[in-house]
This record gives sequence, structure tokens and C-alpha cells, in this order.
Amino acid sequence: MEIVTLAKRPDLAEATFAIPYPADAPRFMAGNLAGLLVRCRRVFRLWPHLVVVLLDEGRPVARGIMVAYNADRPDRAAFPDLGWDQVATWAAEDALDGLTPDTACALEIAVHPERHGRGDSATVLQAMREAVGAAGLGTLVIPVRPPDKAALPMMPMREYVGRRRPDGLPEDRWLRTHVRAGGRVEGIAECSMTVQAPLEKWRRWTGLPFDSDGPVVVDGGLAPALTSTAHDMAVYVEPNVWVSHEPA
Repeated sequence: MEIVTLAKRPDLAEATFAIPYPADAPRFMAGNLAGLLVRCRRVFRLWPHLVVVLLDEGRPVARGIMVAYNADRPDRAAFPDLGWDQVATWAAEDALDGLTPDTACALEIAVHPERHGRGDSATVLQAMREAVGAAGLGTLVIPVRPPDKAALPMMPMREYVGRRRPDGLPEDRWLRTHVRAGGRVEGIAECSMTVQAPLEKWRRWTGLPFDSDGPVVVDGGLAPALTSTAHDMAVYVEPNVWVSHEPA
């Protein structure tokens, strides 16, 4: 096993970004507009030193994607309520404006489905901390998407985060990985990632009828989609959990 960044191995970019998501990954997440600002080719062009790649016999099997932005501004909260969407926007703004970043934010850790359960996520997380330190950035923040929350979509995220095992660690497996790695839970990004679309698109994404008003539970969602048949639209607003890590 070997860890590299795309700054050192730009030839791995295509194979790195081709690592697939699990077959049951929510299709509707592709409808998030802020994600267009930090698509693969843009991240590769602007922050190749913040894309880490786990190699197995030279083949990319996991990736960690980060962006950089300037958090030392009076109009920017350290842990904004708009979470993932806000940071993606700030990073794009600062890149356009030529501002010097001081903070890294992890947007994704993806492991090839055939390797789930081997601890690769923790390995990539540590490599991300090291990449942030090598870049001279002072902080690594992450709007964490707790995967086990999808089984309890109607539970408020603040209540979910408070659930603990007898040993005091979080019940959620991904939050537990972060805490074990030295991460600190900083708060909740209540409106971290938003997807809004006409009902026909939601039907294609989910296979659900979307024929009644109110909350609709969608597979893989951490919260329900809020639906209005009169206005022919639904909005999914996903809460995430802010976690900070010290660069290594």
C-alpha cells in the first residue's frame, strides 16, 4: 500500500476520480449545485496537493478530496451552518479572487466498494492530515456525513450526534473513526448540502411517487425531502457534523 497526492502523481488523476461509489449511494446527491464548483477536474487543477490517493499495487483504490480557502475573515464563521455547500462556494470564490488560503476542508473520502471494511478510510484520513500539514495550512475541517444516520432520517442531527456506545464513542461508525483519529466534534451544519428539483426528477432519482405534500423519506437520505405537489418541487436539506483535525 502506498499514499500519494495528485501533485506528485498527476498521471493517476483519471483512475483516482474513476473510483466508484457504492451501488446504493443516493442518486439524488448529484443534484447538488455547489458540487459543480468543485468537480474533479477543477479540484485537480486548483488543489492537486490536497487530493490524496491510496494505491494497492499501483492501482488507486481510495481517494480523499480537499479544497482550501481563507477562513480568517470577519464575514466567515469557523463552522458555517451551510456546511459543505458554503465551503465549496468559499473555495471557488477565493480561487477566482486569488486569495491565499489558510484552511483545508475535506469534501470526500471514497473507497472502492470491493475494499470496504479494510480500514482504508482511516488510512486516507491520516494521509489527508499529513497533506494539510505539508501544504502549510493551519486547520483541517470536515462537514462529516454520518452514514448510519440514514436509518433514522426523522431524528434531528443534534440528537443523533449525542448517541454514544458504552465506551463513550459515537454510535455512528464514521464519526467514531474521526474521534479515534483525534478529531473533535465542533457542531452541526444544519443546512450543509441542498438539492432542489422538480418532482419528476425526484421520481427518476428515487423511484418514489412523490405524489403527496410534506416530508418524504428517501433511501440514503439523512433527512426527509420536503415536498410541495402544488409547486411541483421537493427540497432535500442535509445536515452534517462539523469535525476538526490538527494537521499532521
